[in-house]
Amino acid sequence: MAHPFRLIIFDCDGVLVDSERLAVRIDVVVLRKLGWEMTEAEVVERFMGRTDAYMVAEVEAHLGRSLPAKWDEPFQHLYREVFEAELKPVPGIVEALEQIDIATCVASSGTHERIRYTLGLTGLYERFAGRIFSALDVVHGKPAPDLFLHAASRMGADPAECAVIEDSRYGIEAAQAAGMRAFAYAGGLTPRQRLEAPGTIVFDDMRDLPWLLKENP
Repeated sequence: MAHPFRLIIFDCDGVLVDSERLAVRIDVVVLRKLGWEMTEAEVVERFMGRTDAYMVAEVEAHLGRSLPAKWDEPFQHLYREVFEAELKPVPGIVEALEQIDIATCVASSGTHERIRYTLGLTGLYERFAGRIFSALDVVHGKPAPDLFLHAASRMGADPAECAVIEDSRYGIEAAQAAGMRAFAYAGGLTPRQRLEAPGTIVFDDMRDLPWLLKENP
């Protein structure tokens, strides 16, 4: 039968690259040094799926002061060291991508530089080169629909013909707001119940994704 979708839009962190587990661990350390004690679960709930700019604004609001220019530079090596030592593709994603025979792209809250970096470290960059979209390309990041609508427009697909693969609540809300079918990967950090929503397919194994896409128009 004909495939129900013309375009599959992948989030990056936690969907293609298993970076969330590593980044959240470092986020807790960085936030503590800035003066905000948070648990990993609290970081996931508040920040996962949002842009860096959103996180900075929230930190500044909590601290009651602006962060200095280039405040993050002393911490960047912490992320680089753990990524270069431990970052891998999400389990099963390579097998899934090899079975998906329609157009794909990436739409992530990360910067283009970060997306290229993490996809490059995991050997996935060439699979998506030229079809990568960042929240910096639009005015409003997730949970607004702007990024997914931008990706669909650039890829020449109608939103109703798009499926979005996400692992955060904010990403699911963005997909729904864009009028796209949402597939929520529950094998990461977000609790399964936070991903459940009307019309959303929640799944635990990336190897199941090609079949789920064909069976859930």
